[in-house]
Amino acid sequence: MEYIIKNGTVYDPTNKVDGEKMDICVKDGRIVEKVSNNATVLDASNKIVMPGGVDSHSHIAGAKVNTGRTLRPEDSKKDVWQKEGLRKGSGFSVPSTYKTGYQYSGMGYTTVIEAAMPPLIARHTHEEFVDLPQIDKAAMPLFGNNWMVLEYLKNGDLNMCAAYVAWLLKATRGFAIKIVNPGGTEAWGWGKNVHGLDDEIPYFGITPRDVVRGLAQVNEMLGLPHSIHVHPNNLGHPGNWETTLDTMDCVKDIKAKPKHGKRDTVYYNTHVQFHSYGGTSWKDCVSKGVEVAEYVNKHDHLMVDIGQITLDETTTMTADGPMEYDLHMTNGLKWANCDVELETGSGVVPFIYSPKGPVYSLQWAIGLDLFLHANSDKVILTTDHPNAGPFIRYPRVIAWLISEQYRKDWIENRVHKWAAQKSHITDTDREYTMYEIAKITRANTSKVLGLSDDRGHLGLGARADLAIYDIDPEEKNGKKIEKAFLEANYVFKDGDIVVKDGNVVKEVFGNTIYVDAKINEELEAELMKDLEPRFKKYYSVNIENYPVQEAYANQWEPINIDATEIK
Repeated sequence: MEYIIKNGTVYDPTNKVDGEKMDICVKDGRIVEKVSNNATVLDASNKIVMPGGVDSHSHIAGAKVNTGRTLRPEDSKKDVWQKEGLRKGSGFSVPSTYKTGYQYSGMGYTTVIEAAMPPLIARHTHEEFVDLPQIDKAAMPLFGNNWMVLEYLKNGDLNMCAAYVAWLLKATRGFAIKIVNPGGTEAWGWGKNVHGLDDEIPYFGITPRDVVRGLAQVNEMLGLPHSIHVHPNNLGHPGNWETTLDTMDCVKDIKAKPKHGKRDTVYYNTHVQFHSYGGTSWKDCVSKGVEVAEYVNKHDHLMVDIGQITLDETTTMTADGPMEYDLHMTNGLKWANCDVELETGSGVVPFIYSPKGPVYSLQWAIGLDLFLHANSDKVILTTDHPNAGPFIRYPRVIAWLISEQYRKDWIENRVHKWAAQKSHITDTDREYTMYEIAKITRANTSKVLGLSDDRGHLGLGARADLAIYDIDPEEKNGKKIEKAFLEANYVFKDGDIVVKDGNVVKEVFGNTIYVDAKINEELEAELMKDLEPRFKKYYSVNIENYPVQEAYANQWEPINIDATEIK
């Protein structure tokens, strides 16, 4: 099928296209220079055109997500999806699989990354991916509390650690190295936690600093597409901003060496809003968003996503088990917590971010402090779905960024006075441009993930994943901005129109992306010699039953990496 999208106002930061009126040609699923006279013409006059959205951090599939659905039937009742010709679904903060795909697609997103996959139960994540339409997806296995990683790093054996990471990525069909509260979840198995970068991890005798630095080195030895993806220690605790800066700083001497993609960073700090708190308690807590943003602006080795609070009732879920216990003790609501054998753990707790609550309003303002004081080349829009709010609030976050008037309305009429008193949100009149919105939702994410060769832009040869929004680039009415980005005028996935006027008109099933890093045969044999007795002694499954099989995807999209030089 051929299309020509005529006269749209195009925002494509990867190719330095900033609001130019131009035509985009689509043929055989790719962006091309020209099409034949038989091409279908779409008139995009007075509309904006962007690449398909790429979400680098969301929780959309797997065991903890399903635990959230099971734990909260009231969330399912809150939002029911029922449209003719499509699968029914439900769930506001933890939507069912089909509803998740439909709603992301309706907003113009075409690639979404599940940011935390317990390796042992990776099949559950991939099973849900199979039932998640409209988008390409990938999942990040958890490494920061894994016994084998901790043991290899304790022994200073980076080569064996690299071999293990490569093996686990392939076995679980995983995409990147995810680190959550390094050492803290393992300590939680002993009823403890770690709070600083140099606290000792029980039994292993190494520190979170050793884990973050070691895995960052391993990441670059392997040349993986994405950098390490880090949720630092002390999430959600007043005074944690110093831990955050220490963690960012501890890898600044490591150089990026990707063998796929164009990233130039070695560290990705996720949901940095939750890690930018000053003070010593919630009584004297203040925003340190500006200080953290200034560090990010001055350093080239990192990228951050925000994890913007949306002031909704939601469902928190993370592999940071001790933090979820803290949340449960804070709000007294029901909770779930579990340990995943040698690898990780997790917790799930409902949470109500009321706009009338002083702390929640301050958290909201801290996220916006970060957005408004950071270089737009260095930040990414997320809500850490569903932890700080559901992904369907992205259009509202965009409205807060584009319109100072809309922010003021919330500050003056909707949120608690702490938002203005304890942050810097009223110190700036900055308004994001559409070009900057395209950066933080498309260009930055595809680059940092190592996927910018074929997505996140509209250059020749790119996947024909794109969105058309019916909005004036100068629009400042918050409600109109929200509506336009919630209900895209058109969305293309691999060259097919899949959304029209916010409604899914064609159901497609995207690829599951994973990394296949080939390691030296002798090193792999040495790894297996070490792993097999560990599986027999400690795991509840045999090593032969551990890898995810071919059947667990609609289409696999491997990224092949040659790391055989590691011996």
